[in-house]
Amino acid sequence: MKRLTQPPTDPAFVQNPYSFYEEARQHGAMFFWEDYDMVCALSHATVSMILKDRRFGREVPPEMATKHPAHLDPFYRIEAHSMLELEPPRHTRLRGLVLRAFTTRRIAALSEGIESLCHELIDAFPEGEFDLIDALAAPLPVRVICRLLGVPEDMGPQFLQWSNAMVSMYQARRTHEIEIAAAEAAQEFSDYIRSYVDQRRSSPGEDLISELIAAEEDGEKLSTDELITTCILMLNAGHEATVHSFGNGVKALLEHETPHSAYIPDAIAQTVEEVLRYDPPLHMFTRYAYETIEVGRHTFQRGDQVALLLAAANRDPGPWENPEDFQPQRPIKTNSSFGAGLHFCVGAPLARLELSLALPILFERCPNLQITQTPRYANVYHFHGLERLMVTR
Repeated sequence: MKRLTQPPTDPAFVQNPYSFYEEARQHGAMFFWEDYDMVCALSHATVSMILKDRRFGREVPPEMATKHPAHLDPFYRIEAHSMLELEPPRHTRLRGLVLRAFTTRRIAALSEGIESLCHELIDAFPEGEFDLIDALAAPLPVRVICRLLGVPEDMGPQFLQWSNAMVSMYQARRTHEIEIAAAEAAQEFSDYIRSYVDQRRSSPGEDLISELIAAEEDGEKLSTDELITTCILMLNAGHEATVHSFGNGVKALLEHETPHSAYIPDAIAQTVEEVLRYDPPLHMFTRYAYETIEVGRHTFQRGDQVALLLAAANRDPGPWENPEDFQPQRPIKTNSSFGAGLHFCVGAPLARLELSLALPILFERCPNLQITQTPRYANVYHFHGLERLMVTR
């Protein structure tokens, strides 16, 4: 297996990781990334297979688990109940309870509110040059999730601060200072959600938190700790993915001078899928092997980690012709942006809905939208998103 070196915080890589992926692809479906000390899968077929293979999972085998530093206790108290980090049977119970409340009907019912929020935020666009991330991409998803959960929208900016601090734990640039900030944010976030859950237990409403409190499956309810973690996960994961998807997508659409026909009702689903395929918000997701497993010519032993390079899989020339080209009219094929298998993103339908509503409204309201400064991606790998997107309208 080819061994390659590429620091994930290297400025050139941060701006364009795809060149490295293509170099790695020349050596087969998998390679060994020295900087992560880990085998990486980058073909669409291999990534999809591992995501769906129950012999791989998110939880470290118990005999190989290590104790985290004490200063990270608040952060890992939340992680201990996260669907994202658990395997069956706990994952099955938690996801089942959440899906009973996080229904297709509930998501669809948000459409009118999402449209009105888009218009409200666009009405507030300043004259001259401004950052589209701050003006639309960031506030839209957090306000939508606030409405979904039933928490005050004016808490949105605070939720963003807590969320940004916590998700920094998954980034290659992680430092001790970032860990301290993440732990503090986790404690404050948890305390706030706990107090709000207590209110909703005594005074339920029609919001998702009230539904989650009431949701039952096989006689089991979410515990308070599980409920708190689920709410935080929805705010963190839902916001992070949608902000990056929107910013990266608008950048691609403007840079490729995409015609208005890409935003009509009959075309918008294809446009959204191409946005998600071409420059997705999450580039790497890891799994542990739970037994001896042969994949291709490599044998994984129990406890070995494998990194699934979702963005590389999305540019595999097998499923997609000319994958380096941005083509909103492409026929829809399943991409890896939201994962697959047991851990397929619960919020994927909401993210797709937000993009399919917001993009047409943005380009209808701002037909002369232009990028004014060269967009730069933030140093946030495994994520991939813009620092800012400076535009005029």
